[in-house]
Amino acid sequence: MQTHLHIKFFSPASLTAALLFCAAIALTGTGLSAQSLDDITLDVYKLETCGCCVGWIEHMDQRGFASKIIHPRDMNGVKEDSGVLPKWQSCHTAVTKEGFVFEGHIPAKYISRFLESPPPNALGLAVPGMPMGAPGMEMGDRFIAYDIILMNKDGSSEVYARVKSKADQ
Repeated sequence: MQTHLHIKFFSPASLTAALLFCAAIALTGTGLSAQSLDDITLDVYKLETCGCCVGWIEHMDQRGFASKIIHPRDMNGVKEDSGVLPKWQSCHTAVTKEGFVFEGHIPAKYISRFLESPPPNALGLAVPGMPMGAPGMEMGDRFIAYDIILMNKDGSSEVYARVKSKADQ
Protein backbone atom coordinates (compact mmCIF):
# COMPACT_ATOMS: atom_id res chain seq x y z
CA MET A 1 0.00 0.00 0.00
CA GLN A 2 1.41 3.31 -1.04
CA THR A 3 0.58 6.63 0.66
CA HIS A 4 0.78 9.89 -1.21
CA LEU A 5 1.46 13.18 0.46
CA HIS A 6 -0.25 16.16 -1.10
CA ILE A 7 1.09 19.56 -0.24
CA LYS A 8 -0.94 22.60 -1.12
CA PHE A 9 0.69 26.00 -1.06
CA PHE A 10 -1.34 29.07 -0.21
CA SER A 11 -1.07 32.35 -2.06
CA PRO A 12 0.03 35.36 0.00
CA ALA A 13 -3.49 36.82 -0.32
CA SER A 14 -5.23 33.71 1.02
CA LEU A 15 -2.69 33.37 3.82
CA THR A 16 -3.26 37.01 4.80
CA ALA A 17 -7.03 36.47 4.78
CA ALA A 18 -6.67 33.40 7.00
CA LEU A 19 -4.48 35.29 9.48
CA LEU A 20 -6.92 38.21 9.59
CA PHE A 21 -9.80 35.80 10.22
CA CYS A 22 -7.92 34.21 13.14
CA ALA A 23 -7.09 37.64 14.57
CA ALA A 24 -10.74 38.70 14.31
CA ILE A 25 -11.85 35.59 16.19
CA ALA A 26 -9.29 36.25 18.93
CA LEU A 27 -10.29 39.90 19.27
CA THR A 28 -14.01 39.21 19.49
CA GLY A 29 -13.52 36.77 22.32
CA THR A 30 -14.97 33.78 20.49
CA GLY A 31 -11.61 32.09 20.37
CA LEU A 32 -9.62 30.70 23.27
CA SER A 33 -8.41 33.79 25.07
CA ALA A 34 -7.75 35.05 28.57
CA GLN A 35 -10.67 36.34 30.58
CA SER A 36 -11.44 40.00 29.98
CA LEU A 37 -11.30 42.40 32.92
CA ASP A 38 -14.89 43.29 31.99
CA ASP A 39 -15.88 39.78 33.11
CA ILE A 40 -14.13 39.96 36.48
CA THR A 41 -15.80 41.04 39.68
CA LEU A 42 -13.79 40.77 42.86
CA ASP A 43 -15.68 39.98 46.05
CA VAL A 44 -13.70 42.16 48.45
CA TYR A 45 -14.01 41.26 52.12
CA LYS A 46 -12.94 44.10 54.41
CA LEU A 47 -13.75 45.74 57.70
CA GLU A 48 -16.25 48.56 57.32
CA THR A 49 -13.88 51.11 58.87
CA CYS A 50 -10.74 50.29 56.85
CA GLY A 51 -9.75 53.25 54.67
CA CYS A 52 -6.67 51.69 53.07
CA CYS A 53 -8.89 48.93 51.66
CA VAL A 54 -11.04 51.61 50.01
CA GLY A 55 -7.86 53.06 48.47
CA TRP A 56 -6.92 49.63 47.05
CA ILE A 57 -10.45 49.12 45.67
CA GLU A 58 -10.24 52.53 43.95
CA HIS A 59 -6.86 51.50 42.48
CA MET A 60 -8.44 48.31 41.11
CA ASP A 61 -11.56 50.06 39.79
CA GLN A 62 -9.44 52.66 37.97
CA ARG A 63 -7.72 49.79 36.16
CA GLY A 64 -10.87 48.07 34.91
CA PHE A 65 -11.78 45.71 37.74
CA ALA A 66 -15.23 45.67 39.32
CA SER A 67 -15.56 45.15 43.05
CA LYS A 68 -18.36 43.95 45.26
CA ILE A 69 -17.62 45.06 48.83
CA ILE A 70 -18.60 42.72 51.64
CA HIS A 71 -18.26 43.54 55.35
CA PRO A 72 -18.17 40.17 57.14
CA ARG A 73 -18.51 39.80 60.89
CA ASP A 74 -15.52 37.42 60.96
CA MET A 75 -12.59 38.48 58.73
CA ASN A 76 -10.37 35.75 60.16
CA GLY A 77 -13.01 33.18 59.22
CA VAL A 78 -13.10 34.54 55.63
CA LYS A 79 -9.32 34.23 55.38
CA GLU A 80 -9.34 30.73 56.86
CA ASP A 81 -12.19 29.61 54.57
CA SER A 82 -10.32 31.07 51.57
CA GLY A 83 -7.11 29.19 52.40
CA VAL A 84 -5.10 32.29 53.35
CA LEU A 85 -2.53 31.22 55.93
CA PRO A 86 -1.65 33.66 58.76
CA LYS A 87 1.80 34.34 57.24
CA TRP A 88 0.13 35.68 54.05
CA GLN A 89 -2.54 37.85 55.68
CA SER A 90 -3.25 41.53 55.27
CA CYS A 91 -6.31 43.68 55.89
CA HIS A 92 -8.60 42.65 53.02
CA THR A 93 -9.27 39.53 50.95
CA ALA A 94 -10.56 39.56 47.36
CA VAL A 95 -11.94 36.45 45.67
CA THR A 96 -12.89 35.83 42.02
CA LYS A 97 -15.85 33.67 41.00
CA GLU A 98 -13.30 31.00 39.99
CA GLY A 99 -12.02 30.98 43.57
CA PHE A 100 -8.69 32.74 43.08
CA VAL A 101 -7.74 34.71 46.19
CA PHE A 102 -5.93 38.05 46.30
CA GLU A 103 -4.83 39.02 49.79
CA GLY A 104 -3.77 42.57 50.59
CA HIS A 105 -2.43 45.48 48.61
CA ILE A 106 -1.48 43.77 45.34
CA PRO A 107 -1.08 46.11 42.35
CA ALA A 108 -3.69 45.52 39.63
CA LYS A 109 -1.12 44.72 36.93
CA TYR A 110 0.08 41.64 38.86
CA ILE A 111 -3.47 40.40 39.37
CA SER A 112 -4.13 40.85 35.64
CA ARG A 113 -0.94 38.96 34.79
CA PHE A 114 -1.90 36.15 37.18
CA LEU A 115 -5.43 35.85 35.78
CA GLU A 116 -4.12 35.74 32.19
CA SER A 117 -2.19 32.58 33.02
CA PRO A 118 -2.77 31.15 36.51
CA PRO A 119 0.04 28.82 37.57
CA PRO A 120 -0.94 25.20 38.26
CA ASN A 121 -2.04 24.56 41.87
CA ALA A 122 -2.26 28.33 42.54
CA LEU A 123 -4.60 29.67 45.18
CA GLY A 124 -3.76 33.29 44.37
CA LEU A 125 -1.46 36.15 45.31
CA ALA A 126 -0.70 37.96 48.56
CA VAL A 127 1.09 41.02 49.83
CA PRO A 128 1.43 40.22 53.52
CA GLY A 129 1.12 43.11 55.94
CA MET A 130 0.56 46.64 54.72
CA PRO A 131 3.70 47.92 52.97
CA MET A 132 4.02 51.69 52.76
CA GLY A 133 3.53 52.93 49.20
CA ALA A 134 1.58 49.90 47.94
CA PRO A 135 -1.80 50.66 46.30
CA GLY A 136 -4.08 51.96 49.05
CA MET A 137 -1.09 52.54 51.36
CA GLU A 138 0.24 55.68 49.71
CA MET A 139 1.92 58.18 52.04
CA GLY A 140 3.36 60.94 49.89
CA ASP A 141 6.58 59.83 48.23
CA ARG A 142 7.38 57.19 50.85
CA PHE A 143 7.79 53.67 49.54
CA ILE A 144 9.10 50.39 50.95
CA ALA A 145 9.96 47.57 48.50
CA TYR A 146 7.86 44.43 48.95
CA ASP A 147 7.29 40.97 47.55
CA ILE A 148 4.13 39.59 46.00
CA ILE A 149 3.69 36.00 47.13
CA LEU A 150 2.24 33.20 45.01
CA MET A 151 0.03 31.19 47.38
CA ASN A 152 -0.45 27.56 46.39
CA LYS A 153 -3.39 25.34 47.33
CA ASP A 154 -1.07 22.91 49.13
CA GLY A 155 0.08 25.66 51.53
CA SER A 156 3.43 26.24 49.83
CA SER A 157 4.42 29.64 48.49
CA GLU A 158 7.08 31.44 46.51
CA VAL A 159 7.88 34.97 45.42
CA TYR A 160 5.76 35.81 42.36
CA ALA A 161 7.21 39.30 41.87
CA ARG A 162 9.40 41.83 43.64
CA VAL A 163 8.11 45.38 43.70
CA LYS A 164 11.23 47.50 44.12
CA SER A 165 9.81 50.94 43.31
CA LYS A 166 6.55 52.84 42.82
CA ALA A 167 7.11 52.52 39.07
CA ASP A 168 6.96 48.70 39.39
CA GLN A 169 3.34 48.98 40.49
